[in-house]
Parts: sequence; C-alpha cells; structure tokens
Amino acid sequence: MDYLRIASSLTVGLLALTVFPAHAENHVEDRTGEAVYNCTCIVCHGTGLLRAPRLGDAKRWGKLIGEGLDDLVPSSLHGERAMPPKGNNPNLSDMEVARAVIFMANAGGGKFSEPTAEEVTRWRGMADRKPKAK
Repeated sequence: MDYLRIASSLTVGLLALTVFPAHAENHVEDRTGEAVYNCTCIVCHGTGLLRAPRLGDAKRWGKLIGEGLDDLVPSSLHGERAMPPKGNNPNLSDMEVARAVIFMANAGGGKFSEPTAEEVTRWRGMADRKPKAK
C-alpha cells in the first residue's frame, strides 16, 4: 500500500473539514457573523488578500458601509470582483453570509443590526438578479 498517498489524502480531507465544515442545507441554528468570519472570511479579510478590506479598517470599510447592506450582502452572496460567491464556502446559509457582512461592516464603523429573515430573502433575490460574471 502507498501509505504516503493515504496519509496525504487524509490530511487534505481533514483540512477541508476544518476550513469548510459540513453544514446541512436546513440549518437548525446558523452561525454568528463572527464565527463565519473566523471560519471563512478571515482568509482574505483578515490579511487583505486580493485587496479585500481588512477587518477593522474603517477607511476601507467606510465607502462600503455608505453603499449599504442592499449592495454589500447581495454582492457577497453573488460574488463581486475577486470575491467568489459566499466567500467560496457554498455551505454557508444566506443568513450566515449576511451576518458575516454585518459583523465585518460593524467592525469597520458600521451600525447595522441583526438581519431579519425577510431582509435575507430580499437580498437573495437581488443577488440572483445580478448578471453572471463573464
């Protein structure tokens, strides 16, 4: 047997579970914005990778906050510029994405409150109407 190949496959599998834990479609309880940030968004928004605004950077988040959640959340759900849909974590619910956006925006000076189910449904509709990237 090729133990090195087996060990490598197990390592990759465990890493994938750590970065993108299994998460059922029908969420019993969605994670907080901070929890989603720490498991997904931190990759880019914690480091500034691909020019992503870093958590707590009021100058970079100020313009985005001014655009409002009706722009920020649908863009995060759909994907925008270098950011893939849902931060490249398709296991996230729309509510979790909205909470993460609000968490990051508020860390940059925003004053947004917990999203409602109705807002998230509206934002999903807005995201679905965005043109597909070429």
